[in-house]
Amino acid sequence: MSADGEEANSGRRRRRRRGRRTSGPKSSHTESPATDNSPTTTAASSRSAQRRPRSARHGPERLRTVHETSAGGLVVDGIDGPREDQVAALIGRVDRRGRMLWSLPKGHIEVGETAEQTAIREVAEETGVQGSVLAALGSIDYWFVTDGRRVHKTVHHYLLRFSSGELCDDDVEVAEVAWVPIRELPSRLAYADERRLALVADELIDRLQADGPAALPPLPASAPWRRPQTHSRTRRTRTGEHSPDRKNGRGLDT
Repeated sequence: MSADGEEANSGRRRRRRRGRRTSGPKSSHTESPATDNSPTTTAASSRSAQRRPRSARHGPERLRTVHETSAGGLVVDGIDGPREDQVAALIGRVDRRGRMLWSLPKGHIEVGETAEQTAIREVAEETGVQGSVLAALGSIDYWFVTDGRRVHKTVHHYLLRFSSGELCDDDVEVAEVAWVPIRELPSRLAYADERRLALVADELIDRLQADGPAALPPLPASAPWRRPQTHSRTRRTRTGEHSPDRKNGRGLDT
């Protein structure tokens, strides 16, 4: 082969080799400091890890979870009379923004009480009126955090017939009490879950008036409570005090 031919073949081989070196995906030449494995960086990271507190190395401390059970109810005056004359007793509490929030009276089940007995007692303590249980409205459960604990609260609600007494806000946890027309409950109650219970009560009152007490569903079984509870209830706070909030947006715990 001539010298010219050998030089041409050599040029083609060099071009092919250059092509192989430059082919393939592009790579970035920017290096992250986190990937620097030099002895200096590794030693500094080790010293930093040793200086971090234990909670920072292992994540935040887990909150203790407790379970609480309460009972309350909707006591109605004039339940056997015309619907337009029926009123229900509500309690009002002032939240930390200064708003009056209306809700159903309720509280912890004490040792030796059934849920129905607690509902009667709490209605009397928080509103000043006495009632007798007619039917179950349903239960609500929610979570909130207070005093370094995660609390799972379950509240059983009942429909009660007013029997005696006068409205009174002597309870330290209650700012106001009021008789509210049944038809206004969906707009007056502050929390959506209690507004749903008010609709259930409305249906039960219709059945009661149409077909008598036998038309109401039987009360669920309720055994006396056997152990004390934590009583981490949110009390009505004074100006400047902080009160824990429910984490599901359903309002203040009681």
